[in-house]
This record gives sequence, C-alpha cells and structure tokens, in this order.
Amino acid sequence: MINELVERLPLEYLPMSSEMWIYQVFAIIFASLVVAYIGKLLLDRLEARAEKTRSVWDDALVISARRPLWVLIWSMGLLWAAQITAAEMDEDFASALNKLQDVLLIVLLGWFLVRLAQRIEDRLVDPRYREKPMDQTTVSAIGKLLRISIFITAGLVILQTLGYSVSGVLAFGGIGGIAVGFAAKDLLANFFGGLMVYLDRPFSVGEWVRSPDKDIEGTVEHIGWRLTRIRTFDKRPIYVPNAIFTNVVLENPSRMSHRRIFEHIGMRYDDIAQMEPVVKAVREMLKEHPDIAQDQTQMVYFDRCAASSVDFFVYCFTSPVWAEFHRVKEDVLLKILAIVDEHGAQVAFPTSTLHVPDGLSLRAPAQASAGQSPKPSADSSKEQATPGSEAEFKRQQGSNL
Repeated sequence: MINELVERLPLEYLPMSSEMWIYQVFAIIFASLVVAYIGKLLLDRLEARAEKTRSVWDDALVISARRPLWVLIWSMGLLWAAQITAAEMDEDFASALNKLQDVLLIVLLGWFLVRLAQRIEDRLVDPRYREKPMDQTTVSAIGKLLRISIFITAGLVILQTLGYSVSGVLAFGGIGGIAVGFAAKDLLANFFGGLMVYLDRPFSVGEWVRSPDKDIEGTVEHIGWRLTRIRTFDKRPIYVPNAIFTNVVLENPSRMSHRRIFEHIGMRYDDIAQMEPVVKAVREMLKEHPDIAQDQTQMVYFDRCAASSVDFFVYCFTSPVWAEFHRVKEDVLLKILAIVDEHGAQVAFPTSTLHVPDGLSLRAPAQASAGQSPKPSADSSKEQATPGSEAEFKRQQGSNL
C-alpha cells in the first residue's frame, strides 16, 4: 500500500528523486517521533486514571510498559530505517538487521515482564492496594522465581532465533551442571537453604529471630538466595549464609502468642502471718487486671523459705509486644508492692544475725594485764555509778558484745 501511495505522488519534481530511500528514512524517523509522543500522552492519561483505583494490575501494567514501549517505538523505527538503507547498500547487512530486530523484540518483551513482576510484587505487600497484604517472604520468593524463569526463557528463545539448537544447549548445560555442582557445593547449599526458608517460612522479613546454637539475634531485613541479612539490636548487620539455617535451632520471638511474667517476691519472716492475705489479694488483682491474659495460666503461691525471706511467686501472661510487656510488668510489680504495704508487711532484704557466747567482756587496759589493777578515782567511780553516764553506756555496750 505504501508503494502504491508513493507511485501516485508526483515525486519526479523532488530533488534527488532517484534516491527515494532517503525520503523514506526521514519519513520513518519523523513517524517514530510522532508515535512516541502520542504514546507518551496516552500512557500519561492511562496512568492518571489507574492511580485512582486500588487495583494491583492496571497501574502496574501502565508503569511497566512505559519505558519498554518508548524503546520499542524508537528502536523499531531506527531499525526499519537502517534496513531500508542496508537494502540499498548491503543485503547481508539487511538480513543481520532482521535477526537483530527479532532479538530486540524478545528482549523488550522480557524487560516488560520483569518490570511487571516487580511492580506486582511491590503492590501485593502494600496495604494501599490490599486490605490484607500477603507475606513479604512468600511474595519475594515467587517474584524471584518468575524473574529467573523469564530470563531463562528469553535466553533460550534468543538462541533459537539466532539459529542455535536449544536441545544441544540444554544437554551441554546438564553435563556442565555436574561439574558446577561439585565446584560450587557451598553456593548450592546456601541456595537450597534459602529455598527451604522460603518454603518452610520459619521467619519473615521484619521478624525478630535468635539462635541458641549461634551468636545470632536481631531483626530480619532481607532474605536472599545465598545470604540473609539480620540487623542486631545495636544496629550491626549480620550476613548469615542460608545453609546455616538447616543445621541450627532457631527461635522466633515475634510469633509468641503471649509473654510470661514470672517473679518471686520476698517478705520478712516477721510478716509470715500476712502471707496468706497478701497472696489472696495478689490473685484478685491479677484476675481484675485488664492487660493480663485471663485465658492463660495464673498462679500466685507461697513458694519457699529462703535464707532471709519467705517468698511467693507470681506466674501469668500478657501481651507479646516487647515494650507493652515491660509496661504491664512494671504495673503488676508496683501493685504487688502496694498490696504488701497495705497489709502492714515489708519486702525483705538480705540480713544476717550474729550470736555470741554469754559472758564476753571487753579487754582490760594494758596495766591490768601486767598485774596492776587500776585505781579509779572518785570522779570516775561516781561516773560509773551514775545511770545514763558515758561509763555506764560503755559498760552496757561491752555486755552486749
């Protein structure tokens, strides 16, 4: 149709009418410019309309197609113009451009699919697009598998387009995979360890994990195919190979249903008569406390006779949130101490009692040890005989010792 249109036009009056392919090249480039501009306006309107909805797919499709479409329009236009130029100069070069055009189409399609998978992955965990966002670990694993599948499929299709045998490539890859497996044993162990983390999901991004077998504790920031990044509570990053998670015991405090309050309170032995009413009052306080889980075990009992106190223990459960747990625990302990005080009792502290034999007295002065008894003066005798005097006080202190 284009050739018929060109034949009807009075082109013999144009300069260089014998070199019509030059006009065709300029026409194609101008048409590419116009189509790229129209495509930009169209995508701008579609994106503005898609952003008003909460759908996962519409704005993801528009945003993902923007850059690949722009590259497609200009690359196809330039390749078409290059093919026209090559047809006038070198036919072999024109056939090479045809293969390049096919490869470019495959690459752009793969690029669009990868961008689309990334946009959808971001929106599936975004609460602005879903009332119940999906688990980030699962979405990340599926997204990585999709992107790997797109890369492998695009590569195989490109090889097939270029004339290579895909079956031969796959056979070579199977033989080479054995050698690579032996050479990259640790790498494969980490890869399959990461795969097990994605499948079993012992932890997710943002959760607090710790291992009693290894010095590992912190918040999970990223789960990769080879490494998992954990941020410790002093803000240091730890990069843990995924193979370790298949051989260690792992705790996940973030998935606790409740946190336990387990404390011993010691009272004086002099207040043992108040033990029973104090324990009963603490039980009633826990039953009425709004932040104590009433569907979990609650125990308050006189537990033991310690070295300097009589102890009762408090056992109950509250919120699993770390900061909230400490707030509730503080409130419970303060109320327990107030109950002890209301009953006229006191909390015990470590004390010791020293028993000495009767009849122990102070040493005599040095002259008495030499056989000379001191002769008290009249004033000193009077001072010793006077009740409340300093001599009497010293005598009483010696008796006590």
